[in-house]
Amino acid sequence: MKHLTLLALAITLIAAVFAAKSPYQSVLQHSRIRGRPHGPNVCAMQMIQGTDKKYFTNCKQWYHRKICGRPTVVSYECCPGYEKVVGEKGCPAALPLVNIYNTLGVVGATTTKMYSERANLQEEIEGPGSFTFFAPSNEAWAALPTEILDALVSNVNIELLNALHYHMVNRRLTSDDLKHGSSYPSMYQDFDVHIHHYPNGIVTVNCARLVKTDQHATNGIVHVVDRVITAITNTVHNFIDTDDDLDTLRTAIAAAGLTNLLESEGSYTIFAPTNEAFEKIPPDTLNRILGDPVALKDLLNYHILKNMHCSESIVSGTPLETLQGTVLEVGCEGDEMTLNGKAIIKSKDQLGTNGVIHYINEVLIPDSAKTLLELAEGSALTTATKLFTEAGLSAHLSGSEAVTLLAPQNEAFKDGVPVMTADLKDLLKNHILKEKLSSKSLYHGQELETFGGLKLRVFVYRNNLCIENACIAAHDKTGRFATMFTIDKVLSPPMGTVMDVLKADYRFSTLVGAIQTAGMTELLNKQGAYTIFAPTNEAFSAMPAAERSRLMRDPQQLAGVLKYHIGEEFLVSGGVTSHTRVKTLQGDKLELGMRNYTMYINRVPAIEADLMATNGVVHAVGSIIQPLPPKTVSDQPEGGVRRMSAMRASPQVMKNEELFEKVLRSRSSRTVKRLQ
Repeated sequence: MKHLTLLALAITLIAAVFAAKSPYQSVLQHSRIRGRPHGPNVCAMQMIQGTDKKYFTNCKQWYHRKICGRPTVVSYECCPGYEKVVGEKGCPAALPLVNIYNTLGVVGATTTKMYSERANLQEEIEGPGSFTFFAPSNEAWAALPTEILDALVSNVNIELLNALHYHMVNRRLTSDDLKHGSSYPSMYQDFDVHIHHYPNGIVTVNCARLVKTDQHATNGIVHVVDRVITAITNTVHNFIDTDDDLDTLRTAIAAAGLTNLLESEGSYTIFAPTNEAFEKIPPDTLNRILGDPVALKDLLNYHILKNMHCSESIVSGTPLETLQGTVLEVGCEGDEMTLNGKAIIKSKDQLGTNGVIHYINEVLIPDSAKTLLELAEGSALTTATKLFTEAGLSAHLSGSEAVTLLAPQNEAFKDGVPVMTADLKDLLKNHILKEKLSSKSLYHGQELETFGGLKLRVFVYRNNLCIENACIAAHDKTGRFATMFTIDKVLSPPMGTVMDVLKADYRFSTLVGAIQTAGMTELLNKQGAYTIFAPTNEAFSAMPAAERSRLMRDPQQLAGVLKYHIGEEFLVSGGVTSHTRVKTLQGDKLELGMRNYTMYINRVPAIEADLMATNGVVHAVGSIIQPLPPKTVSDQPEGGVRRMSAMRASPQVMKNEELFEKVLRSRSSRTVKRLQ
């Protein structure tokens, strides 16, 4: 027991140690594990093909072998602080500890080393102290525009020294010390450098990624970064306020009352639409949003993330929460940063003291700022949108009325786009409800009034939420004034009682006569909630003539057969799962299921479902439904001696079986097999 307690304590301590690791250290540890077969202190790296960008590999990247949608090549290199030894496997030797100046050469930051000498910084970083140097890589210096680099090196005693001092902090900071959202005064006039340490293990300073981290020196530590950083003194609002390319955005921010937010302390990410982006919006839409403070604020907040995300922190599609309350899918494709899958970012990483700006050339309009028509036009429901427009209902969909649109998905129109008629116009009016609803607020038995003047019923099932015969097939789209529900079928409002539905359909003429003979007409006309599995004329015709004639002359026996086809509850096809049971008026239960979008009742397929009535629903079947054979169960556990025994049938089931045996005994074996 004592040993078990010690083991549990050891496991707890190990778990605590790993839990305390920073995201960078966790990813580094994963890379070490992947590189272990190649020797001690070997780390697996992933390099994006066609570039020189390398990353320590996390699980997701390792298994997908992709970063920013591009395939990667795995290489095995010495982990930070170690080097190879000739004739030995892996990287067994620790790098010699030298001062920062010489460490710059060891880690390959030779351009920074050269400029340190030219700016008379060499003596300082060779001497006593405890510094952190965010050293730009050779590629970072080469990427600087020529005019900026020339300006830096032409006055080496001032500008270049200042630039290098801004890359230094007067204390030793390891990757574990570089906490997300922290800032440290640099050695250039104490201007802060801004650190972000992301959950995927990427660490940035002023949006420059640390590509070689924790390179220890005798007088400090070196982190190699992928770009030259510059001092930050302005808020993100200052950038917006002084950039002529953001005139429209600046006006919109002032109108929405967001100026104070963007001037205050924080750590925001702003996707800033340019003037050109606003010009792409239809003028009527733009004027409507600019004139509506609620919609305008929602639109602008949809462009602002709650946390700061530099472009280098994004290596795959990630949903990030906006101030508007929904999420943006922020991703990357090669060198391009993407929003909701679109490469619309014009320039990246304009850093302010309280956030970062990425310029975009397309305005993102959230659902909450759209009219109902705009919601429909921006969806995949092209057929329904076309029909509502053709029916002259655009005014109801583009105004400020609080309504809910029931929009059938394209698959609901199996025969293609129907021709517009007066009846179809009336039907489409019944797809618009007279209030703005949320599907989460709907309840079983609720009645919803339509623009067509009808009342539609709500049915809540374990697996579905339905309005009459149509079930909700996607999440709500909630606009500025209205909501859109995507439904899986064209709505069929109830048109009379069950008897009215049966009488109006020639396929059920024999069934109507049978109901009248059995004295059940009044039952199916009165208020209720019935599910009728209605045999067609062909179902009755399949019976031998003599048996059919005998059955039709016996009202009591006929009533028993008919009641076995009537469920005591209201069940549309959308509420049927793989093992649904329905109790019949006759007393027994029917077994329902769905297969390939077809409903089966005691293994008999429905040939048409969901004929809606005010007091029930009718499902047409092409055969008389008969009881299923008794089920058998094992009374021994698996692996033992198995004995199968029939489940004892109730007297009512036995009576029912005798009844159906009499009715159907003359049918061919092929027909019986099909029914079963």
